[in-house]
Amino acid sequence: MTSNLTDKGLRDLKLIKRALDQGDTTAYNELMKLYRDPLYFMLLEKVGDQELAKDLTIEALGKAFKKLHMYTPNYTFSTWLFTVARNNCIDYLRKNKIKTTSIDQFTIDNDGKKNKIDIPSDELNPEGILIRKQKIAILRQVVDKLKPKYRELVKLRYFKEMSYEEISTLLQIPIGTVKAQLFRSREQLFQIVSGSKDSI
Repeated sequence: MTSNLTDKGLRDLKLIKRALDQGDTTAYNELMKLYRDPLYFMLLEKVGDQELAKDLTIEALGKAFKKLHMYTPNYTFSTWLFTVARNNCIDYLRKNKIKTTSIDQFTIDNDGKKNKIDIPSDELNPEGILIRKQKIAILRQVVDKLKPKYRELVKLRYFKEMSYEEISTLLQIPIGTVKAQLFRSREQLFQIVSGSKDSI
C-alpha cells in the first residue's frame, strides 16, 4: 500500500529495499543518519538520562535492523521504527524498574489519526534466522570502523548483550572504566553514522 506513503515514506522504502535486496551498507547508514537524533531525543524525554538514551538509541536501531524484513509499508517506516524503540524502552524500564512517565502505545500518522501497532513476534523461522545473521553482519561492518580499543566493548555490549558487570569481569577492568569507554565508543559510533571524517 505504498500509494498511501508520503515522499518521506517512499524515500525510506527505497532505502529499505536497497538494504534488504542488495545488502547495501550505505542504505543502512542513511537510515541511521535520518533517525538517530529523533530517536535519541524521544528516548531522552522518556528516561531523562543522556547516556542511557544514547544506549537505548543504538539498541533500538540494532533491533530494528534485525527485524527490518518484518516491516511492511502499511504505515511509514518512521512509525514502525519509533514503535520498536518505544517497546525496547518499555522492556528496559520494566526490567530495571525505573520510575518514569508511561509511554503511549499509540502513534499518530501523517493525517493525525491514532493507530496502535503490534510488532511481530521475535520468533524466527530458518529463513528469518539467516536474514537476521545478514543484518548483524552489516551492523558489524559499521562497528568495525571504531577504534580498536572501543570495538571489543561495543561487540560485547550490543552483539553479545553482556551487562557492564559481565564485561568488567571478562576484561578484568573496573565497571567505571567499562561505562566510560562505552560512552566514548557510542560518541564515536554516532560520529561514524553521521559521516564525520574525524571519527575514522
